[in-house]
Amino acid sequence: MTKENWLLFFHLLSAFTFLSASAVAGVLHQAAMRRDRPSQVALLLGLVRPMVPVIGVASLATLGFGLWLTQAAGPDAGLAQGWVIAAIVLWVVSVAAATPGGTMLRHARELAERLAQDGDRPNEELRRAVADPRALVLNYVSAAALVAIIVLMVFKPGGG
Repeated sequence: MTKENWLLFFHLLSAFTFLSASAVAGVLHQAAMRRDRPSQVALLLGLVRPMVPVIGVASLATLGFGLWLTQAAGPDAGLAQGWVIAAIVLWVVSVAAATPGGTMLRHARELAERLAQDGDRPNEELRRAVADPRALVLNYVSAAALVAIIVLMVFKPGGG
């Protein structure tokens, strides 16, 4: 196997891990929004915690291997192609949107944990925190940027 084959393999493996862990976190968040008891919300949002470092490492590895791959492609390819630049911009958008959205959900999890220890009764403040429209919009923007990156990588508009 060539160096480019190895780079492509690790880039795709990182991208798959990044997308998969992000999807798991999104599904757990959606499930938490459908629960009333703080202990259930705390459990579901607590399951997101191990995904956070996986998402972080995989997102950086995806970018790193992708950049290395474009560098290995030569001066007439890689970063000279518009779709590659667009994918990098979308990667930045995805990370920039997911970070504050994730922070809001961490605060919701912490509230759920406190409420679970204090009677585990449904709570309107928790419901609002878990379904915070700002967090939802940020996380949907992040997910949309990831889907757009996949589209760019599959179809490579204007490139080879």
